[in-house]
Amino acid sequence: MIDETLLDDPDALVRADPHGLLRAVASAGAHVRTAVRGAEESALGRLTPEGRPGTVLVAGTGPEVPLAADLLAALAGDGTRVTRLVPTGALAAPGALTWSLPRWAGPLDLLVIASAEGTAPGLALLVESAYRRGCALVSVASAGSPLAEATAHRRSLAVPFSPAPYAEPAGHPAAPGPAWALITPLLLLGDRLGLFDADSAALHAMADRLDAVAERCGPAVSTHGNVAKSLAAECAAALPLLWSEGPAARAAARHGAATLTGLAGHPALTAELPEAFTAHGALLGGGPGRGPATDDFFRDRVEEPAPLHPRVVLLRSPLADGDERPAGPDGAAAAARELAFAQGATFSELETAGDGGPLGTAAELIAQLDFAAVYLTLAAARG
Repeated sequence: MIDETLLDDPDALVRADPHGLLRAVASAGAHVRTAVRGAEESALGRLTPEGRPGTVLVAGTGPEVPLAADLLAALAGDGTRVTRLVPTGALAAPGALTWSLPRWAGPLDLLVIASAEGTAPGLALLVESAYRRGCALVSVASAGSPLAEATAHRRSLAVPFSPAPYAEPAGHPAAPGPAWALITPLLLLGDRLGLFDADSAALHAMADRLDAVAERCGPAVSTHGNVAKSLAAECAAALPLLWSEGPAARAAARHGAATLTGLAGHPALTAELPEAFTAHGALLGGGPGRGPATDDFFRDRVEEPAPLHPRVVLLRSPLADGDERPAGPDGAAAAARELAFAQGATFSELETAGDGGPLGTAAELIAQLDFAAVYLTLAAARG
């Protein structure tokens, strides 16, 4: 249960936020602008590559790395393969993690390493492994960090991590918002490589959209007119099923589920349309909330926890091939609504303001989900 009265009390929200989560998520646009300026002032701004890499390998520490890999893959489409290197280790601590290049990685491939701290020893070892294989290498890390120094030692491109000035660090490792300072240089790199369109103007436009979401979803906006607060209240007693249509929406859905779980401690699942119909079909039939096979009439219902009922949240973005979605009853979105309503599940769709292309749409969806996760975190702590 959550304290829904907290959502409509801006002062109480601020008092309930000792880790600065609201401030962190609202600063996303500022982080993008600062990161663009820092990247353009680095050697990345003068990069003139010859041709595209065969595969872009993405590695690093922090929850922003899976989002970065998913965004790069969504924006690059079928033109270039994007693969995330998943670390291994006995513990989740950065010092215990190691990364390995695929056997096929070689001179035609690009390794991108992103880490705000840049202190994980395994990343410096990965730099040496990439050098031996002949892979091109780009890192985004704090200036003077072991990762940045290892990259420079191998005469590769080291882009400094440039968060927004005067921004206080969030007190939670899964806090959304600052991740954009690490992701933005990678988007600019993708533009320089010709993988997709994400030049300085496009990134500044994305920052404007993030600021607009911060205004619409800020703590001063009431729940009735605040999509993030509404989503947080709706998902508090539900199992969110984040269904996506389009590559950018898929990246946003995966990030949203990870943030709801890692920040708010609230389970959430993702699936792409139309596979979601079969992947989550049993859940719509009452999976998590299904009672025992034989109902015990005399059991204590007072202390029995309320079941989580599935709630479908639809996210949509431009399709990879640029084709128009089927309209009316033939579209996957219409079928998703019909299936949810037929099974008695609640349904909602995250809207975006206008046509911002895959990049702007993804940023707006991600920001709304980030705000919702923060509100759910704060309200659950008071519930």
